[in-house]
Amino acid sequence: MAKQISSWIVKHPFLILTVTVLMVTASLLGMPPRVNSDFEVYFGPANANLSSYRQMQNDYATTDNVLFVVAPESGDVFTNRTLRIVSELTEQGWLLPYATRVDSITNFQHTEARDDELMVNDLVEDPAKASAADLEKARQVALNEPQLINRLIPPDSRVTGVNVNFTLPGKDKTREIPEVVAAVRELIRAFESRYPDIRIYTTGRIVNNNAFRDASIYDVTHIVPLAFTIAMVLIAFYLFIASRSVSTMILGTIATLMVVVASIAATMGIAAWMDIEISPPVANAPTMILTLAIADCIHILVTYFQQMRLGNNRRNAMAESLRLNQQPIFLTSITTMVGFLSLNFSDSPPFQDLGNVVAMGVMIAWLFAVTLLPAITVLFPLRVRTTKTAEQSGNRLADFVIRRRYSLFTLMLIAIVATSAFLPTNKLNDVWAEYFDESMEVRANSDFIREHLTSPNSIEFSLASGEQNGIADPEYLKTVAAFSDWLESQPDILHVSTFTDVMKRLNKSMHNDDPAYYKLPDDRELAAQYILLYELSLPFGLDLTNQLTMNKDATRVIGTIKGSSTATVLELQEQAQAWLKANAPDTMYHAGTSTDVMFAHIGYSNVRSMLKGTFIALVIISVILGFALRSAKFGVISLIPNIVPATVAFGLWGMIDGEIGIGLSVVAGMTLGIVVDYTVHFLSKYLRAQREYGLNEPESIRYAFSTVGTALMVTTLILVANFGVLAFSDFALNGDMGLLTAITIVVALLVDFFFLPPLLLFLTRPKGKAGQVTKPGSPDIRTAGNLSSQSEADSSGQGAMPSASS
Repeated sequence: MAKQISSWIVKHPFLILTVTVLMVTASLLGMPPRVNSDFEVYFGPANANLSSYRQMQNDYATTDNVLFVVAPESGDVFTNRTLRIVSELTEQGWLLPYATRVDSITNFQHTEARDDELMVNDLVEDPAKASAADLEKARQVALNEPQLINRLIPPDSRVTGVNVNFTLPGKDKTREIPEVVAAVRELIRAFESRYPDIRIYTTGRIVNNNAFRDASIYDVTHIVPLAFTIAMVLIAFYLFIASRSVSTMILGTIATLMVVVASIAATMGIAAWMDIEISPPVANAPTMILTLAIADCIHILVTYFQQMRLGNNRRNAMAESLRLNQQPIFLTSITTMVGFLSLNFSDSPPFQDLGNVVAMGVMIAWLFAVTLLPAITVLFPLRVRTTKTAEQSGNRLADFVIRRRYSLFTLMLIAIVATSAFLPTNKLNDVWAEYFDESMEVRANSDFIREHLTSPNSIEFSLASGEQNGIADPEYLKTVAAFSDWLESQPDILHVSTFTDVMKRLNKSMHNDDPAYYKLPDDRELAAQYILLYELSLPFGLDLTNQLTMNKDATRVIGTIKGSSTATVLELQEQAQAWLKANAPDTMYHAGTSTDVMFAHIGYSNVRSMLKGTFIALVIISVILGFALRSAKFGVISLIPNIVPATVAFGLWGMIDGEIGIGLSVVAGMTLGIVVDYTVHFLSKYLRAQREYGLNEPESIRYAFSTVGTALMVTTLILVANFGVLAFSDFALNGDMGLLTAITIVVALLVDFFFLPPLLLFLTRPKGKAGQVTKPGSPDIRTAGNLSSQSEADSSGQGAMPSASS
């Protein structure tokens, strides 16, 4: 059957080309896919932390914001010029798309008592005309106001913030967020052009959301083309070395390029039809499909060149290459697909999408590799010159491995154990603020703001009173104040925004600004009157909806966190939960939420779920290999070279970095499908040599090296280069994922070349043959290529096992 299919493919190249064009065209009709710039894409709709976060947004004014930080060259905010700029920026902030609230030190609603009246006015009403005394008074108020210090003004008052809140319609955030960011950037350009003595930095949820989109676009427009270029250069280099023909190098590269382009185009087109959005992880799917498609092509081309050196014409050589490679390439594609499908165990939808897209791409690449590539190749006048073949180099490597098997096995075992020992040193730590490279504007701005003013990281609590208008209850307010004081006392907290500070300020103002009354009112009716009077005095857009619910039954407490590491956030959340359980009524308990909390939790849950997914994928792959290799023993043996690479790679990562985030949590499952390819190709060639040619174990290892060694080395070089390119991504999740994947692939090659062969000699050789080692260069090895064709003819396929790729 394999021979008949192979013969049919090489005899109908034009039909295959026509069908391929129609398939790709139909797929591309679904383009272009949408680019999702909302961080919520990382959380599934059933995610409990996402539900808690959305509930917080529904109960209070949204915290989708942009924080402008004005840094004057003078180093002093409290000057007429700087405050005038801040006031102007505050006014312009209201005009940004979807803006619903603007807070700054100039429009801060300062309360003062005048006779029996409560006066609520902007802290700086007319900056241009403010006297030195007015400026100094504003400075003293701002630096002593809990609502401002370390939030909109630092203690040294060298910079100041203007915070703009937005309420997005939510109909299409992929359009709304870029629209806001574009307007923000234009506003900054206008101000910095008009006022060259200031710099404006930005951070906030809107800006960070858009950075996810920018990272996706950067990877698609820079990383993918770079990976394409590197892959084509390496393919061309290999083709020239293998053929010593410039025309073959050019035409072979074109043939491979056509397969790659068709595979990526068809896959991404189908993904668009399936409404899979482009998120930062999915943006790298083309690079992964590219490398895996090339790997399939390499295996077919290596055997194709081998057959041409043996004297076969183009059609016969390709037909034989397909016969030898159809089943193992299909097997490796299936196992690779299983590995990527394990990403569906991820708790993060973008990684599920990545797994599904690449799994689909792997199978499409297989289809085009065994149909489109042969069709193009037989039409091209490819020629191969007789040279000192790579197979001879493979024999020398095999001789070395067989001769040094004891020392190699010992050294490799020591290296595996030593590096794996560092596996437990890895710690889960997702610092989402550092997802972006330092070269990106969003990261540079964030670092500046964190150093000079405040932190974009937070944790929020909604403390319910249990009754309508219950926030005026003195006991409730005391508990909120106690919790706020405790939160502020934590070493990782920079600032706490709490309604109790407003109540203390109101109580003081209503008592002629007597400092002795800077405390909570002890009468519920009085507290309710304060709140009503204050709300009636506030201008539009500066009400208390950012701190109080509509029916006044709960208030929001926001703690600004200095750092954003997973460990810091989760430890702080646990401590806050423990405090509320021990010191507050049950009605006031809240688990705490924020984007930082969400990313921290999904990092931990993703590691656990991916361990489960990887284990299940490993079991499935091992069963597949056991059936395919027709040996339960070799199915078990295959576990070793499949598990060791990821174990060693994560051990090395523990030595290099030691921090694992959500991006690295999927590497084990993702690379499992790739490293299995190495095992399949080597073991299938090893068993083919024994079952079809009757070679003993050492000669079978020589046969495997001579036929599959070159392909594995070339594909490793291409895979490592292309996954390594991801390390240059501006998005840390993709960069670290690409780097660790490249490390895993290198380890896989070393294991399959220097650990698996000695292991096979120890575990599979019959005792009676323990001392028999066939000499290098035996007739069996020299004629293995011819024997394969003759074996097929003589046996009509009887007894053939899944062929190894070339």
